[in-house]
Amino acid sequence: MEERLTIIDFVEKYTAKFAGNTFLWEKVGDEWTKTTYAETKAQAYKIGAGLMALGLQKGDKVSFLSEGRNLWVIGELGILYAGGVNVPLSVKLEETNDLVFRVRHSDSRFVVTSASQLSKIRNILPETPLVEKVIVFDEIPDQRENEIYIGEIIKMGEQFLQEHPQDFVDRYRSVGPDDYANISYTSGTTADPKGILLTHRNYTANVEQAHSVIGCREDDRMLIILPLDHCFAHVAGFYTLMSYGSSFATVPGNSLRNIPSTIQAIRPTLMLSVPSLAKNFKKNFETGIRKAGKTAEWMYNTGLKLAISYNKEGYNKGGFWQAWKKPLISLFDKLVFSKVRQGVGGEMRFFVGGGALLDIDLQKYYYAIGIPMLQGYGLSEATPIISANSLERHILGSSGCVVRPMEIKILDENGKELPYGEKGEICIKGENVMAGYWKNPKSTAETIVDGWLHTGDMGYMRDKDFLYVVGRFKCLLISSDGEKYSPELIEESISENSKYIDNLILHNSQDPYTIALVVPHKENLQAWLKEEHAAADPASDEAKKLMLEKIQSEIDSYRKGGANAGAFPERWLPAAVCVLPEPFTEKNHMMNSSMKVVRRVAEQVYADNMAFAYTPEGKDIVNEFNMKAF
Repeated sequence: MEERLTIIDFVEKYTAKFAGNTFLWEKVGDEWTKTTYAETKAQAYKIGAGLMALGLQKGDKVSFLSEGRNLWVIGELGILYAGGVNVPLSVKLEETNDLVFRVRHSDSRFVVTSASQLSKIRNILPETPLVEKVIVFDEIPDQRENEIYIGEIIKMGEQFLQEHPQDFVDRYRSVGPDDYANISYTSGTTADPKGILLTHRNYTANVEQAHSVIGCREDDRMLIILPLDHCFAHVAGFYTLMSYGSSFATVPGNSLRNIPSTIQAIRPTLMLSVPSLAKNFKKNFETGIRKAGKTAEWMYNTGLKLAISYNKEGYNKGGFWQAWKKPLISLFDKLVFSKVRQGVGGEMRFFVGGGALLDIDLQKYYYAIGIPMLQGYGLSEATPIISANSLERHILGSSGCVVRPMEIKILDENGKELPYGEKGEICIKGENVMAGYWKNPKSTAETIVDGWLHTGDMGYMRDKDFLYVVGRFKCLLISSDGEKYSPELIEESISENSKYIDNLILHNSQDPYTIALVVPHKENLQAWLKEEHAAADPASDEAKKLMLEKIQSEIDSYRKGGANAGAFPERWLPAAVCVLPEPFTEKNHMMNSSMKVVRRVAEQVYADNMAFAYTPEGKDIVNEFNMKAF
């Protein structure tokens, strides 16, 4: 039987093996600094010992609210070395019930935070009486009595290690593989937050499983754009990288505006991202190409078309009758795509993509320009990786090869196992399955049955290796006659193929027809209006009517006679459209930290718009509600 490592065993093993390698990159002032594996462990020791000196007992919970930085990683390791449980929180949470609930529900005794997030913690302390001390990563001028600077913790740790070295060793050696490492709260897309209990072994097992699908090199540099509070960043990011001796950086301040400069400074070979960010990169590339002139745009489009036709779904690219395309593709790559790749530093080998559903056209695009986006699938309850494509084995459009060792089966609504090719609920069993939901035995029992995690996602197995995820098993469109259909692929396709639709979700809950909640791309619509209807005043009702009709034409392209006709059954296409005045964001709670739309929130906010869409007047896209969106 394979050794069941704790995260501490794991860190001890790989910081010894790669002691002199760079593990962390961080911008300090104007300079990017390096922290080695040995330095990372030494700093984690000091913080862990300092937390023990502060009074942290084994099993104590520590809420953790900070933007990505070195101290995020080292601080979490310190908590784990002290035998504590980290409760990572999203910096996008406001000082509302969302933040209060997590800190209180987790029974956190301590909170670790940065100066930029401190005000949120101060505001909720009256409602979180169990919190004894707030540890701040930055020196602040107005430090309060219950606050302590991390530098003081480190000094306390240095003294503790001198005076009680064996106590520290005994503490971290007392941590077992089944002890909790994290309580990872997820907003989900369909339910209220739950505290997912992830053990030390959940993490190390999933890293071992990830090795069956993810390959890194010792000289790889990863840029993690995702927030570090999610276990995807832990496993696909720093723990897997640690096992290969690689390094990584985060974006300073978690700010989108810092991504371009970070990319150029780090020149990553790998990037941990999500589909929405990949779409933004693509839009930026295309904007740059348009600015370069008609010739550059022609070469770019011609090269793309040629490469996409040659690559097909990746695993089946090329062939005898396609051989003539190779030298032309190489030429376009040298003249055009190599320059496009400079937009992500010029050294990228591939993206690691989170989120199971990624439009195949987007995958084909990145494959064509020489930066494959290797899509995978997982969820926090599985710590999180369940499957992934790799450079060695991939099928564009799939969710990749299932990790090993892990069992998987597809079940119908009656719990019957389905054969290859048939869609049902994805269920898995393995050491990566969570220990349960914190203080929620009912949800735990409903989700884990006889050791099998019921994911709530719908998919099918192509064969014993490749998984296809097609949507939420419990989030289906349901027609008035009871027929069910998963909406995600339609949503992804429309938003990806249209320059004028930024995002959308479909709704049908035994209603007469399907409707769409559409976030328009206002900038592109304004540009189209200026080009095609220059005489129209952008603020006039006439202009708004034209832009609404343009959105309708984009959706109608999927109907008979349209450019995308036949892609999906017409009965599931939206018969009415609600055009929304603002995008789905984390701030308005319509998007979670994994950049997925929280449907229940969006549907609650726009309940009146949706009700109107089911009236005769609402079926016409040019209506009073939609006109107000511009």
